[in-house]
Amino acid sequence: MIAAAGSPPARPWVVAHRGASAHAPENTIPAFTLAAEQGATFVELDVQRTKDGALVLLHDLTLERTTDIAQVFPDRAREVMVKGEARRQWPLADFTLAEVRRLDAGRWFDARFAGTRVPTLAETIAAVRGRIGLYIELKAPERYPGIEAEILAALTAAGLDQPYADPRTPVVLQSFTVGSLKILARDLRSTLPIHLLFGPADAARWTSAAGLAEARTFATGLSPDKQVLRADPGLAARAHALGMPVTPYTFRASAVGTYADVGAEMRAALAAGADGVITDNPDQAPRR
Repeated sequence: MIAAAGSPPARPWVVAHRGASAHAPENTIPAFTLAAEQGATFVELDVQRTKDGALVLLHDLTLERTTDIAQVFPDRAREVMVKGEARRQWPLADFTLAEVRRLDAGRWFDARFAGTRVPTLAETIAAVRGRIGLYIELKAPERYPGIEAEILAALTAAGLDQPYADPRTPVVLQSFTVGSLKILARDLRSTLPIHLLFGPADAARWTSAAGLAEARTFATGLSPDKQVLRADPGLAARAHALGMPVTPYTFRASAVGTYADVGAEMRAALAAGADGVITDNPDQAPRR
């Protein structure tokens, strides 16, 4: 259902985590277009910045998990220690957009996606606009000073910088980094919906009455880990009392715990008051 201009989409929201990432390589155009075909309300995507200032989509801070960078630039790795083990990593921040464009971001997932590229934010907006909304996560924004203004500039260029300006392409901004959300809400005075992401380690801070009241000063909604909502089934009602929708993450068919399947797990979250679900499997999400 298409929302009227100026109003949010009908709920429950189905937020395709990095696109339909159970079926296509995450944070790529194929994953986003598949999510739209599967009827998702939004695609969730992670925005970072290249060495020369381009906004691109990538979840990890480094490129080796989801691209063939180890083959394309074998001599550009950094040696780092991870839990006492030496590893080679290729940080995104070391590479220009032209270099990133040389990488294959699809073959690691399946040979069918060979040749898929890391997209820019602008390319993504152009590819999905009119088909699905955007849940834009500012990934590690503390590493990229000024990225908040740059993302808003990209949205302004697309005419998407006002709440639900295009009812076919609603926009939500979110981050785990509180300082970044405060920049968006207070310094840049964005009127777009802004969600606070947090996990179990920070639940005590943000789910108390005082924490929710504090969050409401810089965010309009919450995106908690699904375990937080399961442990505190009254959270959604308390958030709703402040006008804050709740969209927990991440529901996966590969990790359903004690539930029969991921659909049942998502239905339980909606029954607990969630306004939507962030899932790798939008094709299995409840629609009502």
